[in-house]
Amino acid sequence: MALTADQILAAQKANLETLFGLTTKAFEGVEKLVELNVTASKAALSEAAASTQAILSVKDAQELLALQASLFQPLAEKTAAYSRHLYDIAQGTGAEFSKAFEGKAAEAQQAFVGMVDSAAKNAPAGSETAVAVMKSAVAAANNAFESVQKAVKQASDVAEANFTAVSTQAVNAAKTATAPRKR
Repeated sequence: MALTADQILAAQKANLETLFGLTTKAFEGVEKLVELNVTASKAALSEAAASTQAILSVKDAQELLALQASLFQPLAEKTAAYSRHLYDIAQGTGAEFSKAFEGKAAEAQQAFVGMVDSAAKNAPAGSETAVAVMKSAVAAANNAFESVQKAVKQASDVAEANFTAVSTQAVNAAKTATAPRKR
C-alpha cells in the first residue's frame, strides 16, 4: 500500500503540531524553573540579611552557637523543598514529553499494523505462512515496546520514591542535629 500525498502532508502537519506543542511545554518548564529560582533567590537574600542582623546582635559564644543551630534546620527544610519543586518541574515536563512520544508511537504502530493487514489482504495465494510470520513479528515487537514502557514507568516510580525518602531523611537528620540536647 503506497502513501498518498495527502497522507504524507497530514503526517507532516501532525508532526509539526506535536513539535510546536513540545516546544511550548519546554518553555513552560523553563519559565517555572526561572520563577522558582527568582523566588528562592529573593527568599535567600532576605534571610541572609535577617541572619546577618541576628549575628551582629549576638552577645556571647553560647548565643552564637544557639543561633547557628536555629538557622541550620530551616535551611535543610528549604533546601529539601527547593529540590522537591525542581523535581516536580522536571517530572511534569518529562511527563508531557513522554505522553506525546507514546501517542506518536501508538499512531505509528497502528499505521504499521494497518499496512501489514492491507498487505495481507492483497497477498497472493500461498503466502499465508509469510503473512502469519509477519503478523507474529509485529505482535512481538508491540509486546516488547509495551514491556519497555512499563519498565521505564516502574523505574521512574522507584526513582521518585527514593527521592522522597532521601529528602525526608535529610530533613529528619537536620531536625535531629539541631534538637536541644539533654545534659
